[in-house]
Amino acid sequence: MHALSIPTWIIHISSVIEWIAAIWLIWIYGELTENRSWWGLSFAMLPALISAMCACTWHYFDNSESLEWLVTLQATMTLVGNFTLWAAAYIIWRSTKSASTIEAQSIKSEQ
Repeated sequence: MHALSIPTWIIHISSVIEWIAAIWLIWIYGELTENRSWWGLSFAMLPALISAMCACTWHYFDNSESLEWLVTLQATMTLVGNFTLWAAAYIIWRSTKSASTIEAQSIKSEQ
């Protein structure tokens, strides 16, 4: 555990905790709004969480050469996470766009 300083460990661990909290809060938001596309965002955040956990694990074991595969896994999960987050954001955008179109049409028909 000597690979990182105490302040750096605090940042690493708090980032993982914050990411878990964000996943949970976004899931709750999806429930409250009854918009399942927000649940998709929660799932899309998981690869980035795995990436962060890989980094913490590798540093915990003093950047051991036998665990260098974690670095590759971290990079892969970061790449996958970027794409899943992009896809989830697009799906949310599309769902709000279609909802606003439906709302605009209903307002027009009322006039």
